[in-house]
Amino acid sequence: MKKIVYMTPSAPVLREQMLSWVPAGFELVFALHADQDHHLELLKDADYVFIAGSRLSRYLIEHAPRLKMIQKWGIGVDKIDVAAAQDRGIEVYITSGANDVQVAEHTLLLMLATLRKLTYAQKAMQAQQWVNAELRTTCMQLSGKTVGLFGFGNIAKQVAKQLKGFDVQLLYYSRHRALPDIEQQYGARYVDAQSLFAQSDVLSLHAPYNSETFEMINHSTLSLMKPSAVLINTARGELIRDADLVHALQTQRLFGAGIDVFVQEPPPVDHPFFALDNVVMTPHSGASVQEVVDRVIEHGFNNIRLFDLGLPLDPADRVVARQ
Repeated sequence: MKKIVYMTPSAPVLREQMLSWVPAGFELVFALHADQDHHLELLKDADYVFIAGSRLSRYLIEHAPRLKMIQKWGIGVDKIDVAAAQDRGIEVYITSGANDVQVAEHTLLLMLATLRKLTYAQKAMQAQQWVNAELRTTCMQLSGKTVGLFGFGNIAKQVAKQLKGFDVQLLYYSRHRALPDIEQQYGARYVDAQSLFAQSDVLSLHAPYNSETFEMINHSTLSLMKPSAVLINTARGELIRDADLVHALQTQRLFGAGIDVFVQEPPPVDHPFFALDNVVMTPHSGASVQEVVDRVIEHGFNNIRLFDLGLPLDPADRVVARQ
């Protein structure tokens, strides 16, 4: 019996769903909390790891002697020490394309909620304050705006697709420019990064977290943006230098921000975002919809099954391959 460890503490309902998808010949064991000693105990005889938002450090990888493959729930591998896995010849895979539509929908939700000051309106209603007249003169519409996408991967392309009904001008920046027919298909125009910051009414981040993108949103880049602009982040919290964004929001240097991801998750209770009415926050829930859960579970377990049989996996899922 091969052992799969699901490293991320999860709700009982998710554990039940996962157990119903476990391939024949495999045992699934769940981490109940994030304590390192607990993880070490689970990993000492693990053949496979399935992991969502938890950290998988070099230390843990080096103390998992039987580990052959790491399967990521979703696409972001910044919390996995990929270099350590590569050093040990452990393959790493993602579930490419499993949640593109859902994260794109959430991105649009944050755009609309921030432009229409949903957090402020909700708090006012709960306090039995009728702020209709105030909102009429302070909110903005999405239709007709210039939307900038920093990054143009699968999720960003889905955002572009879903924005077509809003009659926006769509700009994008990416390290690798898309082919002309792709730009035409999504109605997106390539610009350099500085122009993207300067021209966007809504700037949405869709870049991975790495040494090049770490704190790319900072005082310097925020100063390029319009005071009426909105920043949306459904990518990774590390892309933003929080202190600089907070200052821009407090001084009305920026209209608002919609944030789904944080450097520390959950963020500390004294995080300045909580005190700002021009920030809409969600708990890293961009892909958290019922329809996607079974699809990701099936995708991840199928990758593990194929790997165990020595069969080829989708190259789009591969992060670290066999050496």
